Amino acid sequence: MGYNIKIDAFEGPMDLLLHLINRLEIDIYDIPMADITDQYLGYIHTMQHLELDVASEYLVMAATLLAIKSKMLLPKHEDEQMIDEDGEIFEEDPRDELVEKLLEYKKYKNAAEEFKGMEEERSLMFTKPPSDLSVYVKEAESDKQELNISLYDMLGALQKLLRRQKIQKPLYTKVTKQEISIEKRMDEIKSELQSIKGKKSFFELFSIPVKEHIVITFMAVLELMKLNEIIVEQEGNFSEIMIAAKEGVEPVGSY
Repeated sequence: MGYNIKIDAFEGPMDLLLHLINRLEIDIYDIPMADITDQYLGYIHTMQHLELDVASEYLVMAATLLAIKSKMLLPKHEDEQMIDEDGEIFEEDPRDELVEKLLEYKKYKNAAEEFKGMEEERSLMFTKPPSDLSVYVKEAESDKQELNISLYDMLGALQKLLRRQKIQKPLYTKVTKQEISIEKRMDEIKSELQSIKGKKSFFELFSIPVKEHIVITFMAVLELMKLNEIIVEQEGNFSEIMIAAKEGVEPVGSY
């Protein structure tokens, strides 16, 4: 059973790098290339494991990170030294160009988010007489879920799951292959969550250690998040992701 899935919400390799820098609380002016490269490659390998359509720009960035990492490990030569305006000798940092690009990207990303906020604020303005909408406020607030979890966080959780399963994999395993659709898996997940009437760990949803089932379950969770039919929470950067059923959601039957 093959999959060829592309998630448009991934904004590119610079976005992933910023996510890792924020998540690991790294100083953007002093990036530890060994750590950030390993983390970045881990995400790429997880995306490839899911058979997602990894854009070439992600692979180009991976090669760039490896090149910077290698250059920093090599001994410095005299011909690579430079002289500043005060006549002092210094060595050019291989990370400078990457840091400059990240700062530029971050500036435009923040500007885009600000413009988006202005657009959303403007969309709330209508040319009509004022109306009393207080009766709808409570309903609107109950339906809205402020997610503090991004696709990168979900991908990171899946990466941790795959690493756990690799360590705990038995010497001999016999599993009967059973194909299942994303819609059916969505229905199963909602039924599981509704039956416990509480929160469930993200990892507990992956009870069958088979690649096809893992991929389908992961995509089903993302689709339920998109449809706002489950509640996904994470207290901190490295804490466990918890999932709960949302009240008033009907079983999947018309997707």
